[in-house]
Amino acid sequence: MAGFFVGAYEHPTRLATEKSAPMLHAEVAAGALADAGLTLADVDGYFCAGDSPGVGPLSMVEYLGINPRYVDSTDIGGSSPVLHVAKAAQAIEMGLCDVALVTLAGRPRAEGDRPGGQVQLTTFPENEFELPYGPYLAASYALAARRHMHEYGTTSEQLAWIKVAISQHAQHNPHARLPKPVTVEEVLASPMVADPLHRLDCCVISDGGGAVVLAREEIARSLKRPLIKLRGAGHAIGYQRGFEMDITRTAGIASGQAAYAQAGLTPADIQYLSTYDSFTVTVLFAIEDLGFCAKGEGGRFVADNGLLSGVGRLPVNTDGGGLCSNHPAHRGGMTKVIETVRQLRGEAHPAVQVPNCALAMSHGTGGVLGQRHGCATAILERVA
Repeated sequence: MAGFFVGAYEHPTRLATEKSAPMLHAEVAAGALADAGLTLADVDGYFCAGDSPGVGPLSMVEYLGINPRYVDSTDIGGSSPVLHVAKAAQAIEMGLCDVALVTLAGRPRAEGDRPGGQVQLTTFPENEFELPYGPYLAASYALAARRHMHEYGTTSEQLAWIKVAISQHAQHNPHARLPKPVTVEEVLASPMVADPLHRLDCCVISDGGGAVVLAREEIARSLKRPLIKLRGAGHAIGYQRGFEMDITRTAGIASGQAAYAQAGLTPADIQYLSTYDSFTVTVLFAIEDLGFCAKGEGGRFVADNGLLSGVGRLPVNTDGGGLCSNHPAHRGGMTKVIETVRQLRGEAHPAVQVPNCALAMSHGTGGVLGQRHGCATAILERVA
């Protein structure tokens, strides 16, 4: 694909009491463009999703003062930014734009906005059939986790190892909301939120955001930045069809297969994974569905620091992820792309940097596991 990542920026704030959502979008846009050595005047493609204030790109284009030839506001929940980088690369390849800006930002922590509130609106067509039974956000993930335990013998201790590894990474991130490493015992001793998920199995709530900039190859080469290319991508929508229910599987199976096919790669080629971690079980499902291990073997795969950089078989979320660092606007997909770019550039913290990282994956899961959700997968490659 023709898109090259030339800029990436994550907002350092985790509590934006004195900044509006549009300001956060503008600041992450400025940060990513400065990282690339470009300006707003260079942007002719813009991508955002439901976190953008106002009428999506209509409002933000005016607020940012850009004049794009192409815009896109496809929304598949928290996985949207992973999809947007694929759409941006496609738009560049088709000649629809030369420099594409993708932003995500929000301030749910400052506003006291609880996660999952939007998907429980009574105007949603499915909710008159579901809300009376209480399938709220954490409860739905807990139900999927419990079913996985029933089917495959997965344990709470194995889920806790995911938090442990990611917390070990977070201690090296000065902006992480939860920078203190934790133990399996501490995860299991934290209050129960929705059985079997404890408080430390759940992601943080944070303000802030991030942005990435993609450009066509000639521009990318002129900027003297590491050449990071989108090698392959895929996305898919998952939902339950009546009684055809298997809540231990996600649309990541299809999105991953599409990304591997386009890239001409297999899971064995991937050196680093940034994956959605709204809950520990979200990571477990992604690792299985993306083919890093067989279905049902995720618990054993992640145990005993299986995800710890420098130790485990697959380094995951070396920035501290949503479980410990940042889940801005209740949407974690953007931070997954940003840390993947950092790893490929060799700009991750030295304590967690994957040596000679050349192929890495970003994966997002938006919506709610066990219900309707969207997955997007992107494989990035350092080519120079």
